[in-house]
Amino acid sequence: MRAVLDANVLVSAVLSRTGAPALLVERCALGDFDLVASELLLGEVERTLRAPKIRSRIDGGLVDEYVVWLRVLADVEPDVETPPLIRSADPGDDYLIALAAAQHATLVSGDQHLLALRAAIPVRSPREFLDALPDQP
Repeated sequence: MRAVLDANVLVSAVLSRTGAPALLVERCALGDFDLVASELLLGEVERTLRAPKIRSRIDGGLVDEYVVWLRVLADVEPDVETPPLIRSADPGDDYLIALAAAQHATLVSGDQHLLALRAAIPVRSPREFLDALPDQP
C-alpha cells in the first residue's frame, strides 16, 4: 500500500506524538505502508515547521533531522507538472492530488478541501487510513 501524507499530517506527527498522524509515521517507519513524497511536499513540511507560530514549539535542528529522515523513509518521486483531472477548492492542494494519482497512492490529509473529494479520489483522514492498515503482529 502506498500513501501520500499531506504536509499537515507530517507536521502534526512532530507536534503531537500521540495522535493518528504520529502513529501513521511510526507505522510507515515499521514498513506497514510505503510513503510517497515529492520535493514540493518536503519543502512545504520544512516551511511549515519553520513558520513563526510553530518554530517556538520545535527545535530547528529537529526540523532538519526530520526532513532528512522523511527523505530517506519516503519514495521521493518527481512533482507532476500537469494539473490533476480532479481539483481541490484550494488550488494549493492540487499538487498532492496529482502526485497521489501518478503514484497510485492514497492521499491522507486532515484538510477538509481534500476530504470533500472522497467520492472522486482515494483520500482518507489520518484516522481512517490508520484504521485501514492491517493489525501489527
